[in-house]
Amino acid sequence: MKSFSASLLMSLLGLTAPAALPQPDLIAKIHFAGAQKISADPNATAFTNEFSSPEALVLREQTATKLATWLSGWLQSNQTVSVPDGAMRLHPLFEDLQTAEFFFEAQATANRKPEVAIAIRLNPAQAQLWRTALRSFFPGASFKSSGAWWVFDSTPDQSGLGDHLAQELSKPPAGWLDLDVNWPRLAQWYPELKELGLPETQFKITAPDGNFRVDGKFLFPQNLSLNLEPWGVPTNIINTPFDSFTAVRGFASWYQSQSWAQPYQLSPTPNQLFVWSLPGLPFLTYAAMPVPDPSAALDQAMARLVPQFSDANNRDAFLSAITPTMGTNEISFAGTPFVSPRLRALKTPSGKFLLAELFPNISRGKPLPPELFQRLATPNLVYYHWEITASRIPELLHVTQLGLMLTWHKQLQAESAAYKWMQRAGGRLGNTDTEITQSGPAELTFARKTPGIFTAPEMFVLANWLEATNFPGYDIKMPPHSQRWKQSRQQMRLLSVPAPAATH
Repeated sequence: MKSFSASLLMSLLGLTAPAALPQPDLIAKIHFAGAQKISADPNATAFTNEFSSPEALVLREQTATKLATWLSGWLQSNQTVSVPDGAMRLHPLFEDLQTAEFFFEAQATANRKPEVAIAIRLNPAQAQLWRTALRSFFPGASFKSSGAWWVFDSTPDQSGLGDHLAQELSKPPAGWLDLDVNWPRLAQWYPELKELGLPETQFKITAPDGNFRVDGKFLFPQNLSLNLEPWGVPTNIINTPFDSFTAVRGFASWYQSQSWAQPYQLSPTPNQLFVWSLPGLPFLTYAAMPVPDPSAALDQAMARLVPQFSDANNRDAFLSAITPTMGTNEISFAGTPFVSPRLRALKTPSGKFLLAELFPNISRGKPLPPELFQRLATPNLVYYHWEITASRIPELLHVTQLGLMLTWHKQLQAESAAYKWMQRAGGRLGNTDTEITQSGPAELTFARKTPGIFTAPEMFVLANWLEATNFPGYDIKMPPHSQRWKQSRQQMRLLSVPAPAATH
């Protein structure tokens, strides 16, 4: 399932002239300080809340089991070895990777086979376990000690990556987590990543006080083509107090290039988006896009939406029949339970907009805080997001679960480990502040101050991913509708009455 906001965050944005990546052979480079070391830090409260609670430990164990099973199968397939008890051998290694400090590096080599090296702090018993497990998958691997460290190199005869990593141990980074992932290079081995168009990503996570600091860069293979026109904030539409606010601009060329977005294109393509939510009822979430002619944009939207909901194949993608209907300056959607979604054309003193809403926009008559405009005045700002995470999570729970149900995807189960972790960790999180600025022709800079690493939307995406049956894949689709159910829904449509609930 495509998520516009998630894709926008990760794929940003339209591309034109070439610009080389700084480390073309790099696949990934990671340093993690380890839960044992972090827990001894006086500023570890945020880490403990998010990653060391009883709920987090259950989720960590579940994820380690899934990763061990997946990696065992992948390595046996790609290394042409047979290790019948491979998952059992790898599982303790994933447990150590959570608690012990380690460095990881993977690089592409001349023969197009990646070389992987890991340096990790282990006691002798753990080191022997690692040696036995990894050599069953990598018969030619080396495993050497370097002081308190043990260094594994998958193919030492290629480039000596393990020896290089051992030399780096004397100057470890200061962050709790440092990573550099070259997604374009990684996509050569995982073609599924290509459609996301992710740039090389560098992040550093520190905790100088009770909050996390997440700083990073997105390094694109080509120069960005961004039109950072002045913000057109819908000041007459946004009501306060809100508990989340998002503003993004400059995405028009990127959006035009996305194949999944072609059926929904408007002309001219909107170049700014504002999303906010109000506390209280679960569905008080709104989105506004500045457009030059709201009525013409609404007519275009109706022309684009009707085929999407009337096509037989698309109809089967929804739990119930949804029908867009044009009214006076608005499109409504019949057949959606619990909410009354509308797309409205608005002309206001602050500008002209298309407004999407799940519930009628509630006017509370309070002005927008001046701090908001101060943040939007940040030079070259592309993306800004602020939220009260603890408040936003229960609201998003209703919105996302309804969305998953209506689009025939698996809902996140209340008894699942990821759901329980999200409820426990998220309920203790306060203000999260994120901004992305353009800092170079092919570079975006990311900065976040937060009591938890993830925002509420990111936690929902992560929780659903961790619970996906094909993890680390992300297939959360429900099984296809039965023929009997399709026939029954068609009969109900002809009778103009609501369709029955799905049964298989």
